[in-house]
Amino acid sequence: MQVFRGFHHPGIAPACALTIGNFDGVHRGHQAMLALLRSEAQHRGLPSCVMTFEPHPRDFFAARMSKPELAPSRIATLRDKLGELERCGIDQVVILRFDERLASLSAQDFIGQVLEQGLGAKYVLVGDDFRFGAKRQGDYATLDAAGRQRGFDVARMMSYEVHGLRVSSSAVREALGRGDMEAAARLLGRPYSISGHVVHGAKLGRTLGFRTLNLRFNHDKPAAQGIFAVRVHGLAGQPVDGVASLGNRPTVEDAGRMLLEVHCLDWPLGLEGAYGKLVRVELLHKLRDEARFDGLDALTAAIRQDVEDARAWLATHAAMRRQTTRDRI
Repeated sequence: MQVFRGFHHPGIAPACALTIGNFDGVHRGHQAMLALLRSEAQHRGLPSCVMTFEPHPRDFFAARMSKPELAPSRIATLRDKLGELERCGIDQVVILRFDERLASLSAQDFIGQVLEQGLGAKYVLVGDDFRFGAKRQGDYATLDAAGRQRGFDVARMMSYEVHGLRVSSSAVREALGRGDMEAAARLLGRPYSISGHVVHGAKLGRTLGFRTLNLRFNHDKPAAQGIFAVRVHGLAGQPVDGVASLGNRPTVEDAGRMLLEVHCLDWPLGLEGAYGKLVRVELLHKLRDEARFDGLDALTAAIRQDVEDARAWLATHAAMRRQTTRDRI
């Protein structure tokens, strides 16, 4: 999969089958749309292309109005979004910077300058609630009329439902926000996970007797926060169970960057062996919310309890999976 920042690159295909959206989480609804896009692209002999935005448009407008509370929580990092798009078989992704210039484009200018001149779109697939252009003036009807006039096909995919629930990024955010990791996994079609390179931290975990792997979450409002039972991929040949904290560490930092700190229940590597590794952490079950403790002794006791709770949940979860496997056989 090729990734481009903007569409002024010689490597971008001169024509494509295109879909447009934020694709935060790349949930099951997104996956169904991407499967349809690939099918239509193959039928037309075109590369499949996803156009997405960074920052999220709602982040941009929240900052412009000085109302950070209006910015959505973020499900996935850009790395994870791109990884899921690649896993869905997309040929190219174009990331547009959502700024004042893009926000002020009229719907017709967006069609002409971005879809036609920039990407050479011959087929455009959008969701049923798609809006575009300054003040969200464009919709599916606008796009469809332009397609008939200018010679590109336009299609609309209606809502995707799981057990009667419309699958959307908002629904995933709500599930993660209330700590319902099982519901989030049903909407995503996979366990919720965060990936990144292991970075150096303050080494406080070693002092407390619980060394950690540290991954940065480059957004100040992750959709999930708290303490979780997790499974870590990428450290050794097999996944490694652990307990993790995703948040800003209120006991040791008043207001810090978002960090995912993972303590492996059975440490698989030497003390320095994990730095720089690209790992993926599945957040399987929420144990509790993040909390501020009265000193490091209280924090250590809480971590010790978290480790015991994570071991107990992971053991029960593993037993249930084994029983389910036997039942299927």
